[in-house]
Amino acid sequence: MTTMAPLDAALGARAGTRRFALFALFLVSAFNYIDRTIVSLLQIPIKTELQLTDGQLGALTGLAFALFYATLSLPIARLADRFSRRWLIVLSLAVWSAMTALCGLATSFTMLVLFRIGVAIGEAGSVPASVSLIADYYPPQRRATAMATWGLALPAGLMAGYAGTGWLAEALGWRLAFAVVGGAGLLLAPLVLAMLTEPRRGSFEIGSAALPPAPPLIDALGILWRTRAFRYVVIAGMLHGFSQYAMMTWNAPFFARTHGLSLGTVALLMALLSGGAGAVGMFASGWLTDRLAARDARWRVWIMAAVVGLTVPLALVQYLTRSTPIAIGAATLAAATMIAYYGPILAATQSATPPTMRAFGNAVLLLCFNLFGLGLGPWLTGLLSDLLVPQAGDDALRFALAIMLVPSTLAALLFLYAARFFTPAGQLRETQDGAGRDA
Repeated sequence: MTTMAPLDAALGARAGTRRFALFALFLVSAFNYIDRTIVSLLQIPIKTELQLTDGQLGALTGLAFALFYATLSLPIARLADRFSRRWLIVLSLAVWSAMTALCGLATSFTMLVLFRIGVAIGEAGSVPASVSLIADYYPPQRRATAMATWGLALPAGLMAGYAGTGWLAEALGWRLAFAVVGGAGLLLAPLVLAMLTEPRRGSFEIGSAALPPAPPLIDALGILWRTRAFRYVVIAGMLHGFSQYAMMTWNAPFFARTHGLSLGTVALLMALLSGGAGAVGMFASGWLTDRLAARDARWRVWIMAAVVGLTVPLALVQYLTRSTPIAIGAATLAAATMIAYYGPILAATQSATPPTMRAFGNAVLLLCFNLFGLGLGPWLTGLLSDLLVPQAGDDALRFALAIMLVPSTLAALLFLYAARFFTPAGQLRETQDGAGRDA
């Protein structure tokens, strides 16, 4: 195995460039999550003004966004595997920021849905291209840490989104809050363009100087499907994503309705949970994964099984206890474990994907994760909450969220099963029919 010291020497000339680029990608991703978070929090005043049901709110924050975000990520990722990822990221940022600003003009559910679809179209091009760039900036031995560092944009974006949106909504109203956040993203776009460079694809892979072109779509899908480790890890991530997005979308309304917290208090609580506990859990898991995987590559998957498995009992306590302090304490721990799988799953899938398919491989992960998780998790939670009102009354949302933890339980078990297809040394296994390979 390559030691860290020679690795540092080999990459010394590029160290500053890749750290600068990682910071730029961090900023883009943070705005990505700020723009998603703003609807999750503002659904409280939006529901009142536009007179929406929980089912409509679930469709707005989940299904309507995810259908376009997930499906368009595939064709846009194909562009990222062929053309400039740098320009694609900047254009994506500009488009979704403009659409976020326009959300403040919505006067009906239909208009708000159309603007959120515009946000989804813009955001679809950002993540696959960013993950592909990071995989070419950092070697396999450091990818989980790099991905987790970049992934800190999730808790940072959620923290900024909740705290900033709560303040803006109370000071200016929900419509101007959309305008301010969208305008800030537009100002960031030219700065990101100046900060990013385009590295050579497959920089750390043997023989990458003469990489073959990206395979046709059907062939690329076949390669990914025959990679059993990739297949099972993606399915497990998809299951956990269902529960994760249900929690992320409905936690703010849960604390407001069930525990009677004000909008400002909920905003501060969500910011601290996401930006504090979430950030610690995400970075710690990425750092720990790189170190444990140096001894046995299966730790990349075992870590994911552990943190996802811990999330379920912690979240059950959060939703079922009548005590507000206990609910907040459990939510803090659940926030740390819920997204701790993020760095490891990106590192594992990127290392198992050929260099000319990395953006596409990430897009497939996003398609499954977001279509099932983001698309169905919040929406079905809202529908179930509406259905439980006659029996549970004010506790309907509490019980709906508890039920939505079942997929995460299945995900933890499937992550354990996926570890069978990783060797201790990280070598690729052959598939059962010998037609492909596994990581």
